Amino acid sequence: MKKLYCATLEIYEAKIVEVESTFSRALPGFSIVGLANTSIQESRDRVKSALSSLQYKFPPQKITINLSPSDLKKEGSHFDLGFALSVALQNEDVNFDNIFIFGELGLNGKVKDTNYIFPIILSLAKQKKIKKVLIPAESFDNISKIPGIEIATCDNLEEAIEFFKSKDKKFKSPKNIEFDFLEIDNVKYYYQGNFSLDFLDVKAQEIAKRASLIAASGMHNILFEGSPGCGKSMCAKRIRYILPPMNLEEILENARLGSINHEDITFKPIRNFRSPHHTSSKPSIFGGGSSKAMMGEVALANNGILFFDEFPHFQKGVLESLREPLEDHKVLISRVNSKVEYHTKFLFIAAQNPCPCGNLLSTINECRCNELEIQRYKNRLSGPLLDRIDLYVQMDEISRKDKPSISSYQMFELVKKAFIKQKKRGQSELNGKMSEKDIERFCKLDSTNENILHLAVSKFGLTQRGINKILRVARTIADIEDSENIQKTHLLEAISYRKR
Repeated sequence: MKKLYCATLEIYEAKIVEVESTFSRALPGFSIVGLANTSIQESRDRVKSALSSLQYKFPPQKITINLSPSDLKKEGSHFDLGFALSVALQNEDVNFDNIFIFGELGLNGKVKDTNYIFPIILSLAKQKKIKKVLIPAESFDNISKIPGIEIATCDNLEEAIEFFKSKDKKFKSPKNIEFDFLEIDNVKYYYQGNFSLDFLDVKAQEIAKRASLIAASGMHNILFEGSPGCGKSMCAKRIRYILPPMNLEEILENARLGSINHEDITFKPIRNFRSPHHTSSKPSIFGGGSSKAMMGEVALANNGILFFDEFPHFQKGVLESLREPLEDHKVLISRVNSKVEYHTKFLFIAAQNPCPCGNLLSTINECRCNELEIQRYKNRLSGPLLDRIDLYVQMDEISRKDKPSISSYQMFELVKKAFIKQKKRGQSELNGKMSEKDIERFCKLDSTNENILHLAVSKFGLTQRGINKILRVARTIADIEDSENIQKTHLLEAISYRKR
C-alpha cells in the first residue's frame, strides 16, 4: 500500500486528505472511494490516459484508491497527480516524505493548475500543516508568494515520477512581493502608487472629499447623499485607490478570495471592491446555498470595500441583515448540512438620492415627490442601520465653475501618515474597526471635549454606538492632522458628520 497527502477545500478552509492506494487480486478495475465527487471520479479516465502516454502497463489487478477521512466530502481535479503517482510508483521503493501533491492531469500527461490549488495551500500554510509541495510548474508564480513553503514543480507526469525516484530532491524557495512598502515594527505594508481613478476628476465637493479622506484613513463606513450626477459614485470608486497599505497576509487573503470566486489571481496591494446591484438576492450578498454555504459579496469584500449604490432600493431583508457584518465584522451562515463563519471587515460605502426623483435638494430642478413618497423612501433605512454609518455627507449640486482641488496622490500621502501613526501606537486594527477597549485607550478626551460630547449626546440623542463612532472618527481626524491628542476642532468635525 502507498500513502501520500493531498487536501480538499471545505467551504473555504482546507482539510488534509490521505490518499491510500492498493493493488489486490481480483478482476481488473479502478475504483476511488471516500465520498469523492464527480470531478474526482472522472479522474480515473484522466489517470489511465496519462499513464498510457508513458507506456505504463496496468497490472491484471484491481486498483483501489481510498480518500481518508472517508466521511469528508472531497472535490476538485487537483487530486489527479497524486492518484497517478500512487499507481505508477506502487511497486517502487519510494518515500513520499510528507510532500503534498497537487495537479490536474491532461490526457497526454501534462500537469495543470486549478482554482483550488492556491487557496488550499494558503489555508494549510496558515494552519502550519504544510512544509513541502509538488505542484504544476504553471502554479509556481502564485504559490511562491506564500512564505514558509518549499516548492517543487513539474510540467508533466514523467517529471513528477522522476522527482520521487530521485534521491536528491530539489525545492525552490518562496519569492518576495515586489512593490513599494512601509516597514513598521518589522512588518512590511505594501502599496501601489498608481491611481486608475483620480480625485482630480471630482470637481468641487470639498466636504465629500474631506469625508472620503477620513473614511479611507480609518476604514470608516460612509454614506453619500445628493442629487443624481453630483459625484457620489465617483467618490466611492476613487476611495479604493487611497486606502491604507496592505501587509502580506491581507494581500494573500485577497488572492485567496479571488481564486475561490474563480477570478484571476493578482498580488497587487489594491483592496477588493465589491459593488452588487440593488436587485441582488439576499444569498448572493450574504452567502448561502442548499448543500453548502457559498461566499457572498460581504465575505468577498473582506479587507476591502463593499459599495451599495441606490442604497434604499435594496431589499428590506438585505438592508436589515447588513447590521451584523457592519457591527461584528463577521457573518454566520447556517444550513442543515453546513455552518460557516465569514470575516467581513470591510469599508462600507453607500450612495443614495434625497428622494425617489432625486431633486429634493436641487435649486434648479423641481422635486416631483409628495411628502408620503419621500417619507416611505427614507423609512426604508432603519435607525439602527444608519447608526452603523460613521460619516454622513450631503453633497452639493454641480456647477460649470467647479474646479478640481486635490489629487488622489495627495490624499494617499495623508492616508499613509495617518496609517503610520495608528500602527506605531500599537493598534492591531485601524481606527474605524477598533474595539471598545482600544477606544478607551486611544481616544481619550480632556474635560472640555468631554463636555462637548455630553452636550452632543443630549442634543442629538446619540446612542453608545454613535458616541463610539464619533470618537473613532475624531481619532482619525487627529491622525490626519498629525496631532497626538484629540482636539476640540477634531471632535466638532466628527460630530458634524453624524446623520441626524
